[in-house]
Amino acid sequence: MRLVNIRPKRGLTLLLGAAPLLLLVLAYVIASASRHAFNPADKILPTPGAMVDAMRSLVLVPDTMTGNFLFWSDTFASLQRLGLGLAISTVSALLVGLVLGLIPTVRATLGPLVTTIAVIPPIALLPILFIVFGLGETAKVALIVIGILPLMIRDIAAHVETLPQEQMLKAQTLGASSWQLALRVALPQAMPRLIHAIRLSLGPAWVFLISAEAIASDVGLGYRIFLVRRYLSMEIILPYVAWIALLAIAMDWTLRLISERGFKWAHPAR
Repeated sequence: MRLVNIRPKRGLTLLLGAAPLLLLVLAYVIASASRHAFNPADKILPTPGAMVDAMRSLVLVPDTMTGNFLFWSDTFASLQRLGLGLAISTVSALLVGLVLGLIPTVRATLGPLVTTIAVIPPIALLPILFIVFGLGETAKVALIVIGILPLMIRDIAAHVETLPQEQMLKAQTLGASSWQLALRVALPQAMPRLIHAIRLSLGPAWVFLISAEAIASDVGLGYRIFLVRRYLSMEIILPYVAWIALLAIAMDWTLRLISERGFKWAHPAR
């Protein structure tokens, strides 16, 4: 049997997916133990016990100055910024993408503008955003939106543009207006693609969020990572990075579940 035709069962799929992660953790534990056996004061690869001790104060002990639990305050602040940026981008991408995909005149007018913005490195715009919006929350959210919105718009517009022309002609034959074509024909078929676009944008969105928090912020996951790096506090940096990864995985899994449950017709049976 050819390898391309082998379909592992669900249990085996979970095992195969977990194996590389477990091997990575095992390799880290072995490397950390080896370095600490040679140099007990090593700070590059902290032991799991050192990471637990360092995180306990951030997770369970309130800060003496603010009274907040720093780990949870950082998490809430980052998720609030990320959620707002994703929400603005999602709604805007859906509206603009539908218009660009359906109306050739608008596509010819605004398509080049969207493409131009999409190829500009968003990080290069960060100083401009801080100058225009200040160092508050607006600039951080704006960086996320500018970073992912143009690509989401292009993806949705391209998908709507390639919808079967027969559907459009049949709907117009039945008397559908442009507004009805957008709501009844294009919108339902664009929703699974929109969720897919959000999933693809999660990684870049986290990058832009961490970058903005590292430069100008007083709370957030990115802020904490770049704050403690000056002390080489890898026992805090590594758990924070792992926590960001877990949050991103949870968000991606939730979006995939929503797409599969809400739009079963867009997901062929496996």
